[in-house]
Amino acid sequence: MAITRKIATFVLALALVCMGTVDVHAAGQNRAGTAAATELLIPVGARDMAMGGASVATTSGLAALHWNPAGLSRGGSDAELMVSTMSYLADIRVNYVAASADFGVGTLAADIKALDMGDIPVTTEGQPDGTGGVYSPTFFTLGVHYSKDLTDRISVGGTTHYIVNRIERVDATAMSFSAGLQYANLGGIDGLDLGVALKHIGQRVEYDGSALLNRGELNGLRREPSDYKVQPASADLPSLFEIGLGYRYNPAGLGEVNLNSVFRHNNYGYDQLRSGVEYVVNDFFAVRGGFDYATSSDDDYLYGTSFGFGIQTAVAGLEDVRIDYAYSNVDFFDALNTFTFQVGF
Repeated sequence: MAITRKIATFVLALALVCMGTVDVHAAGQNRAGTAAATELLIPVGARDMAMGGASVATTSGLAALHWNPAGLSRGGSDAELMVSTMSYLADIRVNYVAASADFGVGTLAADIKALDMGDIPVTTEGQPDGTGGVYSPTFFTLGVHYSKDLTDRISVGGTTHYIVNRIERVDATAMSFSAGLQYANLGGIDGLDLGVALKHIGQRVEYDGSALLNRGELNGLRREPSDYKVQPASADLPSLFEIGLGYRYNPAGLGEVNLNSVFRHNNYGYDQLRSGVEYVVNDFFAVRGGFDYATSSDDDYLYGTSFGFGIQTAVAGLEDVRIDYAYSNVDFFDALNTFTFQVGF
């Protein structure tokens, strides 16, 4: 008990330090839209998206990789595979694949998230209406994750992302680091969970490549035209801090109810308050709903309500097969539709 108490004290102290660190580093909403590699923020996993992204305290298994890596070790299988696809903004498709395994000393996972933007017409200064050619940007992230249960109540986890952005002959790469923890049955209250995550800390992103080379001449000088290079600006990663609570209970044996809430402090965007609810019937069918609210956004925040459902069953000897769907409402764009298939071995 003494060890658990010490770990709990350390966990809460770490959360307070993280909050202070992020607050000092951030200017907050007045820097909205100035971060690089914002594909790190694109959510994955239909279950958590249907609950508004509020499940930082309760997410588990492969579904936890995006939301809180500490939940990875709380999956119920020795190995898992997850495939997800989402129709994103402006006809972009987000495809995601992840796999994990429990090695006894902790759980390891790897994932890849790729954006399919389709073919885009090539335009130049001399041909602003198009050259007749097309190109397709390459944006993806590769992640390696580790999580371990310190006790039956406390788990910690970390993530390293390798980020690649390539647009024709210009590209940028960077490394990102994230960490999280989960504390189950907080304060000795059964079903009450705490989650903390600090995400996307890393180097500044700067583009480079031959497309930044141009040929020009100085007016009034008798000199042959020469090549010069445009110096691009660099930008920080979209770091953020999240802290949330979850509570699950069984009302008179009528199924399990999961309530979730989270506060997200964004270094390069509006702060957010998220809430979500899940109702699970006989560990087979679940319905979900969520709400995402941005503080001080003056009604120009894109996201809001979400809902979805999921099925969990056994198929052909596999004890944990899950199919989930999420619908996320978006202003000015078509809604996001997310499908996720997950299997445990």
